[in-house]
Amino acid sequence: MENLTTLLYDTSTTVIPELLEKVMQPIFSWYDYILFTAMLFLSSLIGIYFGCFGSKQKTAQDYLMGGKQMKVIPIAISLIASHTSGITLLAIPADVYKFGGTYLLGTLSMVMLAFITNYVFLPIFYKLEITSTYEYLERRFDNRVRRCASGLFALSIFLYLPIVTYIPALAFSAATGVSVHLITPVVCGVCIFYTTIGGLKAVVWTDTLQFTVTVGAMVTVFYLGLQSTGGIANVFYESLEGNRLDLFNFDPNPTTRDSFWAVVIGLTVHWVGHTSVNQGCVQKFLAVNTFEKAKKTVYYYCFGMILIKIISVWTGLIMYTLYHDCDPFLTKHIQNKDHLLPYYVMDVAGKVPGLSGLFIAGVFCAALSTLSANLNCLSGTIYEDFLKDRLEKKGCHKTATHFLKLIVVVVGVVSTLMVYVVEHLGGLMALSISLGSVAHAPLLGMFTLGALCPRANSKGAFWGSIVGVASMMVLIFGGKYYETIGMIQHVSQNLSTDGCDFPVFNSTIPQTVNMHQVPFMFRLSFYYLTLVGTTITIVAGLIISYSTADEGPVNPDVISPVIHFLLPSNSKQKEANGDYHSVKLVITRKD
Repeated sequence: MENLTTLLYDTSTTVIPELLEKVMQPIFSWYDYILFTAMLFLSSLIGIYFGCFGSKQKTAQDYLMGGKQMKVIPIAISLIASHTSGITLLAIPADVYKFGGTYLLGTLSMVMLAFITNYVFLPIFYKLEITSTYEYLERRFDNRVRRCASGLFALSIFLYLPIVTYIPALAFSAATGVSVHLITPVVCGVCIFYTTIGGLKAVVWTDTLQFTVTVGAMVTVFYLGLQSTGGIANVFYESLEGNRLDLFNFDPNPTTRDSFWAVVIGLTVHWVGHTSVNQGCVQKFLAVNTFEKAKKTVYYYCFGMILIKIISVWTGLIMYTLYHDCDPFLTKHIQNKDHLLPYYVMDVAGKVPGLSGLFIAGVFCAALSTLSANLNCLSGTIYEDFLKDRLEKKGCHKTATHFLKLIVVVVGVVSTLMVYVVEHLGGLMALSISLGSVAHAPLLGMFTLGALCPRANSKGAFWGSIVGVASMMVLIFGGKYYETIGMIQHVSQNLSTDGCDFPVFNSTIPQTVNMHQVPFMFRLSFYYLTLVGTTITIVAGLIISYSTADEGPVNPDVISPVIHFLLPSNSKQKEANGDYHSVKLVITRKD
């Protein structure tokens, strides 16, 4: 009798759940594998064409900026594609499913981003005709500040790219069962290949191809999801009932994870640091031949990103409507919430041959476009800021493209290896914003000091950034420590298994913990981290600037036009005489 009882218990708690999981788990078909492989093959062909058969890229400017003859629409699409990463496609819907759709307010942040970029920062960069945004910091301050900024940018890339790469590998693994450790180096190797040999032109046109696939897959799965849930009206109703559309939480407490202020203010500052002064974006903004075209590129980019964000948020709401009373995580069909979207795609699109593979290929395309764009711009930054002068002195500038390609390979390999670290950190959307702010916050602080604070000097910018980096590392890694030991937990809103039409065993909902035992600064919403780091950098920089010797008047060309009215009245006379402390004279462009 005891043996029979043990057998029945083992069957109910182990055998049946495993059997159900195998029966109900969607699988990748051979159609899916063909479509996925075809996308990687086409991306490689584009790289080969521009590297070997298209117009030759003999100079660094050709390789990095397409000879400044790129068109507005391809550049805008490339920008949208490079920012439509796996974080957008997988992490945002999963976050909305778990915590609600407050991220939708980020559309307001995008509108503010467009105006800040076009009227505060872009006029300076375009007028100076620079290849690296960090060249601006040298002209405004000195070479030490420029190198510091370049180092921070490199740090941000090494922290960001592994997350971007890991997310689609996770999706592919969830859909196929293929190990993340196997698929990651294969796909990253393809991206490194076509970025290395094709330069910016290959990046832009592969981005265009990949973005087309990504959007097509997103819209198709979005439509099928609406069909499976009964339409937009039903999704809206269920989301309201489940508190997933509680967008206007005006709680001013900065420790509230999702509030109106956290998303609108926090995301705006984060995206300004991630876009307006980011080398990867500015490099593309400047690849067109007039300032008006550059401004149009910014507007098209922001409009496209608004549409992508809306689709991502609504995908999360569709998933909530579909699974709110039978959560796949509680039923053990998925191992963590970041597997949710691949499970959903296989569920609603698995019956259409090839569609699941198309979507997973689209997710990988989004990651590849982000990876290739960042590899290209980081190679340009390292070359311009650390190698160019030395190579020109040795007469090696004619082989610049070879050094750029070598940098792409090295950075790509390191970023791929970093994936094996990122996979243990969890919480992918919050993780990407948090780690990104380690470098983005002090960088934005440095550019803000340069563009909007005429009294700021080189010592203030340099030491302010050091204070900013140190502060951000304490905040972020301190918060991660408390998360690791379980003292910081953000439990999802209501989910259950009451509506499942199959037996559910051992489904438990995590309990909340008392987070007030954790110091206040480590409980800040991750949305605010870039704002906090930027503010610390600016305040420290201004204090140091006012405490040290004044370096004299600055050239108005390195100050944002929005504050020219604050400059001394003798600026025009100084400009005529070229009597400034700037390291280099600026060359203005006539459109």
